[in-house]
Amino acid sequence: MAVPKSKQSKSRTNKRFANYKAKVPTLVECPHCHVLTPAHRVCKNCGYYDGTEVIKQEEEKK
Repeated sequence: MAVPKSKQSKSRTNKRFANYKAKVPTLVECPHCHVLTPAHRVCKNCGYYDGTEVIKQEEEKK
């Protein structure tokens, strides 16, 4: 069985993960209120998801 002669340094080990880049979440337009929301999530503006009202939104009193 192959065994390394010496311990690999932390910086050398961490170089494997150095080229990871976080991605910006994909935003889609809500078909009900036309506000940009993350894909496959309930719209925070109107409370609709896939054409049905999931969360009842109270009307703002001015």
